[in-house]
Amino acid sequence: MRRRRMQSDGEAAEINLTPMLDVVFIMLIFFIVTTSFVKESGIEIDRPESSAASPRPDAQVMVAISNEGSVWVDGKPVDTHRVGPVVASMVSAEGSVVIQADRNSTTGLLVEVMDRIREAGVDNVAVAATRGSR
Repeated sequence: MRRRRMQSDGEAAEINLTPMLDVVFIMLIFFIVTTSFVKESGIEIDRPESSAASPRPDAQVMVAISNEGSVWVDGKPVDTHRVGPVVASMVSAEGSVVIQADRNSTTGLLVEVMDRIREAGVDNVAVAATRGSR
Protein backbone atom coordinates (compact mmCIF):
# COMPACT_ATOMS: atom_id res chain seq x y z
CA MET A 1 0.00 0.00 0.00
CA ARG A 2 2.72 2.37 0.93
CA ARG A 3 4.54 1.95 -2.33
CA ARG A 4 1.38 2.52 -4.28
CA ARG A 5 0.58 5.71 -2.42
CA MET A 6 4.08 7.14 -2.98
CA GLN A 7 3.92 6.44 -6.69
CA SER A 8 0.54 8.16 -7.03
CA ASP A 9 1.80 11.22 -5.10
CA GLY A 10 4.82 11.47 -7.40
CA GLU A 11 2.66 11.38 -10.50
CA ALA A 12 0.26 14.01 -9.16
CA ALA A 13 3.12 16.41 -8.41
CA GLU A 14 4.08 16.56 -12.09
CA ILE A 15 2.23 19.42 -13.83
CA ASN A 16 2.10 19.78 -17.58
CA LEU A 17 2.53 23.49 -18.47
CA THR A 18 1.93 23.15 -22.21
CA PRO A 19 -1.87 23.78 -22.12
CA MET A 20 -1.40 26.80 -19.86
CA LEU A 21 1.20 28.30 -22.20
CA ASP A 22 -1.12 27.69 -25.15
CA VAL A 23 -3.91 29.58 -23.41
CA VAL A 24 -1.59 32.48 -22.52
CA PHE A 25 -0.37 32.80 -26.12
CA ILE A 26 -3.92 32.67 -27.47
CA MET A 27 -4.97 35.42 -25.03
CA LEU A 28 -1.95 37.51 -26.04
CA ILE A 29 -2.84 37.19 -29.71
CA PHE A 30 -6.47 38.07 -28.94
CA PHE A 31 -5.50 41.26 -27.09
CA ILE A 32 -3.06 42.33 -29.80
CA VAL A 33 -5.66 41.85 -32.54
CA THR A 34 -8.50 43.58 -30.70
CA THR A 35 -6.50 46.59 -29.53
CA SER A 36 -7.59 49.77 -31.22
CA PHE A 37 -4.78 52.13 -31.97
CA VAL A 38 -5.64 55.78 -31.43
CA LYS A 39 -3.88 58.23 -33.69
CA GLU A 40 -2.60 61.25 -31.82
CA SER A 41 -1.41 64.57 -33.15
CA GLY A 42 1.85 64.56 -31.18
CA ILE A 43 1.26 67.48 -28.82
CA GLU A 44 -1.23 68.24 -26.06
CA ILE A 45 -4.15 70.27 -27.40
CA ASP A 46 -6.95 71.95 -25.45
CA ARG A 47 -9.78 71.57 -27.98
CA PRO A 48 -12.78 73.90 -27.98
CA GLU A 49 -16.20 72.48 -27.04
CA SER A 50 -19.09 71.97 -29.44
CA SER A 51 -22.50 70.39 -28.94
CA ALA A 52 -22.54 69.22 -32.57
CA ALA A 53 -19.17 67.44 -32.49
CA SER A 54 -19.21 63.96 -34.01
CA PRO A 55 -16.48 61.30 -34.05
CA ARG A 56 -14.33 60.85 -37.19
CA PRO A 57 -12.72 57.40 -36.96
CA ASP A 58 -11.65 57.51 -40.63
CA ALA A 59 -9.10 60.29 -40.13
CA GLN A 60 -5.89 59.42 -41.91
CA VAL A 61 -3.74 62.41 -40.94
CA MET A 62 -3.87 64.51 -37.78
CA VAL A 63 -2.70 68.13 -37.92
CA ALA A 64 -2.27 70.00 -34.64
CA ILE A 65 -1.98 73.73 -34.06
CA SER A 66 -0.58 74.67 -30.66
CA ASN A 67 -1.39 77.81 -28.71
CA GLU A 68 2.10 79.15 -29.57
CA GLY A 69 1.32 78.91 -33.29
CA SER A 70 3.38 75.86 -34.22
CA VAL A 71 1.95 73.31 -36.65
CA TRP A 72 2.47 69.56 -36.16
CA VAL A 73 1.62 66.79 -38.63
CA ASP A 74 1.44 63.27 -37.13
CA GLY A 75 3.77 64.19 -34.27
CA LYS A 76 6.39 66.12 -36.28
CA PRO A 77 6.72 69.90 -36.46
CA VAL A 78 6.09 71.33 -39.94
CA ASP A 79 6.49 74.83 -41.34
CA THR A 80 3.16 76.54 -42.02
CA HIS A 81 4.07 77.12 -45.66
CA ARG A 82 4.88 73.42 -46.24
CA VAL A 83 1.89 71.89 -44.43
CA GLY A 84 -0.16 71.46 -47.62
CA PRO A 85 2.30 69.33 -49.62
CA VAL A 86 3.29 67.32 -46.53
CA VAL A 87 -0.32 66.43 -45.73
CA ALA A 88 -1.18 65.77 -49.41
CA SER A 89 1.65 63.24 -49.65
CA MET A 90 0.30 61.36 -46.62
CA VAL A 91 -3.40 61.23 -47.57
CA SER A 92 -4.95 58.79 -50.03
CA ALA A 93 -7.72 59.79 -52.45
CA GLU A 94 -10.50 58.84 -49.99
CA GLY A 95 -8.61 59.84 -46.84
CA SER A 96 -9.49 62.68 -44.52
CA VAL A 97 -7.56 65.19 -42.45
CA VAL A 98 -8.51 66.35 -38.96
CA ILE A 99 -7.09 69.62 -37.66
CA GLN A 100 -6.82 69.91 -33.89
CA ALA A 101 -6.50 73.59 -33.09
CA ASP A 102 -5.83 74.64 -29.51
CA ARG A 103 -8.52 76.77 -27.88
CA ASN A 104 -6.00 79.63 -27.50
CA SER A 105 -4.56 79.47 -31.04
CA THR A 106 -5.43 82.17 -33.55
CA THR A 107 -8.26 81.66 -35.99
CA GLY A 108 -6.15 83.17 -38.76
CA LEU A 109 -3.57 80.38 -38.45
CA LEU A 110 -6.33 77.74 -38.52
CA VAL A 111 -7.81 79.21 -41.69
CA GLU A 112 -4.34 79.48 -43.28
CA VAL A 113 -3.57 75.82 -42.53
CA MET A 114 -6.95 74.72 -43.89
CA ASP A 115 -6.41 76.77 -47.07
CA ARG A 116 -2.94 75.33 -47.64
CA ILE A 117 -4.25 71.77 -47.20
CA ARG A 118 -7.14 72.38 -49.61
CA GLU A 119 -4.84 74.07 -52.15
CA ALA A 120 -2.72 70.91 -52.08
CA GLY A 121 -5.74 68.91 -53.29
CA VAL A 122 -7.19 67.52 -50.05
CA ASP A 123 -10.92 68.25 -49.86
CA ASN A 124 -11.95 66.20 -46.82
CA VAL A 125 -10.78 68.45 -43.95
CA ALA A 126 -12.43 68.69 -40.52
CA VAL A 127 -11.72 70.64 -37.33
CA ALA A 128 -11.66 68.68 -34.06
CA ALA A 129 -13.73 69.70 -31.06
CA THR A 130 -14.63 68.17 -27.72
CA ARG A 131 -18.28 67.23 -27.35
CA GLY A 132 -19.78 69.55 -24.75
CA SER A 133 -23.17 70.71 -23.54
CA ARG A 134 -23.16 74.30 -24.66
